Formats: sequence, structure tokens, C-alpha cells
Amino acid sequence: METTTLTTLALYAFIMSITPGPNNVMLTNSGLIFGMTRTWPHILGIPFGVSVQLIAVGAGLGALFEVEPRIQLILKVVGTVYLLWLAYKLWRAAELQDNTVSKPITFLQAAAFQFVNPKAWLIAVTVIAAFVTPGDGYSLRIAMVCGVFTVVGTPCMSLWAAFGASLRQIMHNPRKLLFINRTMSTLAAVTAGLFWL
Repeated sequence: METTTLTTLALYAFIMSITPGPNNVMLTNSGLIFGMTRTWPHILGIPFGVSVQLIAVGAGLGALFEVEPRIQLILKVVGTVYLLWLAYKLWRAAELQDNTVSKPITFLQAAAFQFVNPKAWLIAVTVIAAFVTPGDGYSLRIAMVCGVFTVVGTPCMSLWAAFGASLRQIMHNPRKLLFINRTMSTLAAVTAGLFWL
């Protein structure tokens, strides 16, 4: 892969990883509720899931979406339902202590969520179409794309979790915490709505 292409890919990975989306909303909330240490499996599960997606699209799954658009509709519905459920849980969380009985998202749950995350599918299809040319070395180019998204995306997503964790440090007032939870709830619901634009 040429240096110019690699640089463009890294910039694309940065923009898609740092901008708000379902993963970053969930990571901020996890950092707030569980702290940074307990959020690391969630953070690391995302690039793993994205890499599996990229490999799947590179192996031909992207063509299946073109032939059978109902699959994309099903993924949108499942992703929307999941985010609305998350928004509901956040809205109902009155205090940080109320959430201590719940558990943070695991590595495998974070990876699996990518398969119902429309933003992740959009990224995977776009990246394979734009940055992975067919021919000799095709598998190596897919591996490089996975590596770039992992190396660039992980620190970006970590910032969102760290932001949530920093709010945890200053949020001892239950009213302020309720405000933050409700704000995150609203963002999750709005993100679910953006799937349909």
C-alpha cells in the first residue's frame, strides 16, 4: 500500500473513530459508570469486531448487502433497538451507585455489537471499496487496513472512555450525575435516530 493511500486511510480511520457514534456514546457512559480500568475490554473489543467486519466485507459480504438490502434493514432495526434500550437504561439510572450491580460490556459483547452497528458497516464497506484493490496481496491489504483501524481507532475511543471516567471523578452530586446520565441517554437515542437518515 502506497504511503499516500496509507496516510489517507489513517486520516479516515481517525475521523471515523473520534467522531460521535454508538461506540463512543457507550464508551463515555462506561467510563462514567465503571471507570477506565473496567472499560478496557469494551475499548479493545471494538477494533476486534471492526477487523472481523472488514475481513468479512473483503471476503464478499459487502456484495451480499447489495444483492439483499433487507439484511441492512434488519441490522438497522437491531442496532436501533439496542441503542434505545441503552438510552432507556441510562435515563433510569438515578445514581452512580445504582449501576454498581450491572456489569460493563465485555470484549466479546463489544465485538458483536459492531455487527448491528450501521456506522461500523458503513465504514467497513467504504474502506474495502476505497482502499483495498483486488489482485495480488489482497489479503495483506485487508490485514493492513485492520491494523490501521486498530492502531488509530483505539486511542481515539479511549479518549471517550477517559472523558467519561474524568466525569466520574468530579460527579459526586447525584443531581449532576442524573443530568449526565440523561444527557448520555438523549445522545444514544439521537444516534439511533441518525441510523435512519
